[in-house]
Amino acid sequence: MTTNTPVALETQAAPSDLAPEQVPTRKAPRPAVSLVGMTAGLAAILVLLLALFIVPSLKSGAHGLPLGLVGSPAGLAQAEESLSSVTPDAYATRHFDSEDELTTAIERRDVVGGLVLTDTDVRALVASAGSTAISGTVTATATQLAAASGAQLGVVDVVPLPEADPTGVGIGGLAFPLVFGGIVPVVAFASVFPRRNGWRLGGILAFSVVGGAVVAAVLQLWFGSVSGVFLPVAGSMALGIAALALPLAGLQKLFGGKGFTIGAMTMMFLGNPLAGIATTGAWLPAGLGAFGQLLPPGATGALVRSAAYFGGSGGLVPALTLAGWVVVGVMLTIAGMKKAAKAAPAAV
Repeated sequence: MTTNTPVALETQAAPSDLAPEQVPTRKAPRPAVSLVGMTAGLAAILVLLLALFIVPSLKSGAHGLPLGLVGSPAGLAQAEESLSSVTPDAYATRHFDSEDELTTAIERRDVVGGLVLTDTDVRALVASAGSTAISGTVTATATQLAAASGAQLGVVDVVPLPEADPTGVGIGGLAFPLVFGGIVPVVAFASVFPRRNGWRLGGILAFSVVGGAVVAAVLQLWFGSVSGVFLPVAGSMALGIAALALPLAGLQKLFGGKGFTIGAMTMMFLGNPLAGIATTGAWLPAGLGAFGQLLPPGATGALVRSAAYFGGSGGLVPALTLAGWVVVGVMLTIAGMKKAAKAAPAAV
């Protein structure tokens, strides 16, 4: 006869069976470590922001600016030699047969300015409406050449700024309001129409048109920065606002708040300082200036300036750039809508 002796089995309690104070938890970092890490991270971000906003201005200047020259072969050769010694790498010169041809090239924005050289004088042709920084540099260069050769100096402003805004502050200050105006309607209409994609996009487009008209009216009627070009400037601004807002709305629809935040920060901290609206992209360091013109703020500034002062000359590329951003925004929104539609049945 056998007897069964009970055997004690050792069992391990599952974490869910443990009391709350017994559940293992991840060890939290020490406060001192968190403080040091957070401080270092914020300091790195501060350095990056300083670099983004200061380096473009610090490193800006004349480099490879297209400059037209008119004169005799001997005078042109002497002028180019003087330019290479006085302002090396500042200009990329082009020769024209007459002052009228040079004037036309400036009005078409083929060159930023030019010099007409004779035996007795040096005449600078500038376009302050294109950029006061560039026109001032061309004038200073002409002054140096005239002093070196003992010639008389003359300055002709081919495309001047309006008398009410002789420094171009009106258009030059559009960068931040433009970025701000492209971000706010996305947030506003997303909160008002969280589930109505058509109404949200309609609101953004309506605000783009109204915002463009408001900016054009302020520039023309209040600041006097433009005159007689209300519709072209309003249309340019409307396209610029839409090119900013629609991609952000698309990122928000496709990736949620994170997508919107990344897009908005890119426009604020890259598009804004690299726009070159006050001086044009040609005044910024070559690589940064070219990159800034590919973003909506820079392209909008170039298009508005062309529409305001140059009859649209030089505005084709920025207009196509902005149209491309509008298309990107629409495509992102459609992708986000399809993603939401696929997720809806799973949620049910």
